[in-house]
Amino acid sequence: MEGKIPFEINDQFKKAIDLLESGKNLILTGRAGTGKSTFLNYFCQNTKKQFVLLAPTGVAAVNIGGQTIHSFCKFKPGVTFDEARNSGKKSQKNKMYQHLQILIIDEISMVRCDLLDCIDIFLRTARKNNLPFGGVQTFFVGDLYQLPPVVTSNETKTIDVIYETPYFFSSKVMQGFSSEFIEFEKIYRQKDQYFIELLNGIRNKTISDEMLEALNSRFMPDFDENKHPEYIYLASRNAQAEMLNEKNLNYLPGKVQLYPASVEGNFSSEFFPAPANLTLKKDARVMLLNNDSKGRWINGSLGWVKKMEQDFINVALDQGGKFDVYPYLWEIYEGFFDEREKTIKRRTIGSFLQIPVQLAWAITIHKSQGKTFDKAIVDIGKGTFTPGQVYVALSRCRSLDGLVLKKRIEKKHIWLDRRVVKFITQYQYQRSEQNFSFEDKACLVKKAIKEKRRMNIVYLKASDEKSRRVILPKRIYETEYNGYAFTAVDAYCFLRKQKRVFNLKRILEMRIIDS
Repeated sequence: MEGKIPFEINDQFKKAIDLLESGKNLILTGRAGTGKSTFLNYFCQNTKKQFVLLAPTGVAAVNIGGQTIHSFCKFKPGVTFDEARNSGKKSQKNKMYQHLQILIIDEISMVRCDLLDCIDIFLRTARKNNLPFGGVQTFFVGDLYQLPPVVTSNETKTIDVIYETPYFFSSKVMQGFSSEFIEFEKIYRQKDQYFIELLNGIRNKTISDEMLEALNSRFMPDFDENKHPEYIYLASRNAQAEMLNEKNLNYLPGKVQLYPASVEGNFSSEFFPAPANLTLKKDARVMLLNNDSKGRWINGSLGWVKKMEQDFINVALDQGGKFDVYPYLWEIYEGFFDEREKTIKRRTIGSFLQIPVQLAWAITIHKSQGKTFDKAIVDIGKGTFTPGQVYVALSRCRSLDGLVLKKRIEKKHIWLDRRVVKFITQYQYQRSEQNFSFEDKACLVKKAIKEKRRMNIVYLKASDEKSRRVILPKRIYETEYNGYAFTAVDAYCFLRKQKRVFNLKRILEMRIIDS
């Protein structure tokens, strides 16, 4: 790959690039703010491979400059296996599918198991190749702890009969499918290590009583958001966010200015990345919805409307500076095969032109996904309604000091789908065993004991929490705990500064430190 990497490159980024360029399948995950989207964008801009970039929803597809899964596979909503096969048969003469080298799917956590099986059936049929995904390399990106797949009550009964869970990893094609697994660990959004640990405790549902108490120190029931308009209100329900924005807009004096969007081609309303009819007043609180080409603002920047003209507005940004904001063009794409250049390209099939702002006294927790705020009010209402929603809301904030809670967070509010934990931990054990057998790990530990040398290890806790540490192993032996037999390693842990017992199976990576 060529090109300058526009972010700090670390060993995990290098490893991911090497795996993808060498043809390996890859599942890339990581906590909020670890650079998944930045890496995905870099890879797509620099790889020489023939790829398509897909997302499960229209808004997600527009945001990444890709297309929806249904558009790529020519699927209708509620596609069945037979319909996927028929769509594949109709696509057998389409050279794009024959030349496809890598299938990239973002927001993989939202892709249901049955949809992934339909993609597999489609590609096997279209490419006349019975290997998984028709022999195409796969690159799946997303945080399984954040956005779960959407399953209606009627669909639940059907899925439960065929699958263990609705997640992509329960699909038939993923059973026995070989894929590398990388979890980006370094967090760039937050710098406060205590807040990072607190968020991780929320994510894995391992938060201590002490940390929960520290979090709830931000509970301020009498906090008046009207006196602190610099705080964005994160609501659990869309109706609440809309009501707060409408109330604040009506409170402002002056005339309303309406900015209708211009929509062309095949750009469905559920894909709209901004309001179709934008209603503004002077001094309205707004959020920018695009990344400025000159770097003056990013998607999620907040500010105040200071001037409104017919074809642009002027916004005073919180981080400083006043800028004219003109309409921005979002496009939706489809892939095609360019016969002349013998390569897969993309072409525009629809566009949406609008001033890239929305009212932002309040937004929903769901729509805050991927954004970062210095100051935020989190209101979980009557309690969160999807796994990971508390984590999504809290991790939008850059620091604990910038957070205000409208309701105390209790452990019952923190939902965690244990099936996700089970998949990730078992998958990492499996990949670790394939890369470094249990017997080889035992031999290396024995060598370190004999030579009295320290080791660098990556240890996976039961909560799917990785910990990098240095140990000095003293003894390796068979034992059991609560009826569970395992191989134990007694060692001095330099991280905890005490003797610890490690389960050898849970050591994912290890190496002896050169003396």
